[in-house]
Amino acid sequence: MIRENDVSRSLHEQLSILISETESGDRLPSEPRLAEDLGVSRPSLREAMMTFETRGLLQRKQGVGTFVIHPDNVFDSGLDSLISLETMADQIGLEVSMGDLEVCRQVLDCELSEKLGLPKDEEILKVSRVILAEDRPIAFLEDNLPVDVISEEEVKEHFTGSVLDLLIKRDDIPLASSRCDISAIGATPEIARALDIQRHVPLLVFSSMLYSSRGRIIDSSFSYFIPGIFHFHIVRRVGA
Repeated sequence: MIRENDVSRSLHEQLSILISETESGDRLPSEPRLAEDLGVSRPSLREAMMTFETRGLLQRKQGVGTFVIHPDNVFDSGLDSLISLETMADQIGLEVSMGDLEVCRQVLDCELSEKLGLPKDEEILKVSRVILAEDRPIAFLEDNLPVDVISEEEVKEHFTGSVLDLLIKRDDIPLASSRCDISAIGATPEIARALDIQRHVPLLVFSSMLYSSRGRIIDSSFSYFIPGIFHFHIVRRVGA
């Protein structure tokens, strides 16, 4: 009798071979046809494909199809220091660019009001953008800053994608540290549209607070990374 985990292992092996033999950017057969060719149910196929999508080897586009991805470069960075995505790209010789950019003022909600230590209903500057590598979206970044820290004009005139790099170049706000919480979420409809992925695809999320040397919160940011493209690590000391 064939056990369920044996069937699952066989399906993953078949998909792995198919992906390795398919050129990057090429589309796989439709889901019904692929399920028939592999002799599995569509739910089983969909679950297996999600595994490869999480690893960044497949990209499913609603109403278009599933495409194979073989990333030429992978972002591999430690977490002991704070650097921008652009700096990481420079370190591995990868050219990145900024896609859709939105810069706007918005009224603080309760959550951001508490995070930034600002009165509720006060305005902040929200900077949202998509980062591209090899002509495909790899990250969605959002920064929320007090309006006296940075202006819309400064962003629109000098911005290339990194709020951090923009602040570092200035000498009027000495930056000291950043606290980052790391989690995984399923892509929301807004982020899925921005990154051209399916809803609920797992994303790695960095929720960060940037502090000045005087302890003021300068920036509350959210960075959404497509898995498989990014490898983050940290070196830890043994013992207490």
